[in-house]
Amino acid sequence: MTTEEIEKQLADLKAQVEGLKRTQQEDKLSMIVFSGDLDKVLAAFVTATGAVAMGLEVVMYFTTWGTPLLRDKNKTVHGKDMMGIMFGHMLPKGAGAAKLSKLNMGGMGTSMMKSLMKKKNVASLEEMIKMAAELGVKIFIAEISMDLMGFKREEMIDYPGVEYVGVATFLEQAIRSKITLFL
Repeated sequence: MTTEEIEKQLADLKAQVEGLKRTQQEDKLSMIVFSGDLDKVLAAFVTATGAVAMGLEVVMYFTTWGTPLLRDKNKTVHGKDMMGIMFGHMLPKGAGAAKLSKLNMGGMGTSMMKSLMKKKNVASLEEMIKMAAELGVKIFIAEISMDLMGFKREEMIDYPGVEYVGVATFLEQAIRSKITLFL
């Protein structure tokens, strides 16, 4: 073999090792949160906080209908276009406005569920978000969802280290995760 052939083989091997490193699984849970339904988002946060308690790193990627739940109910943003204003009024503003996916019954089912959760000492969605932040759960918010719905970063909740990302950034996390979920 010539020196050039050996150098080419070595370069090929290095490229293969680098490729393996990029896809090596880590103790991580990556989760897409697509729904804004109370029961589904609660399940997402229970799973996320449980995974952290088991020693996993957790990344939650909020997209489409999950995105409005991360708006701060106390923040008002001006300068939106007509579609942004319409989406802002039609979609829930914050975790407290989430409704059940089933048996909502005009809000009565959601009220009953929240009352039952309080009676049974189950953390509310707002408390679960706070707990997730304290435990170091990472939250990514899909920039495309923000753009489509006319949301602005200034109206989102204050969450430590929140990142506004494209799908490729989330997929980089997911490809290395031992567990990937879609809720």
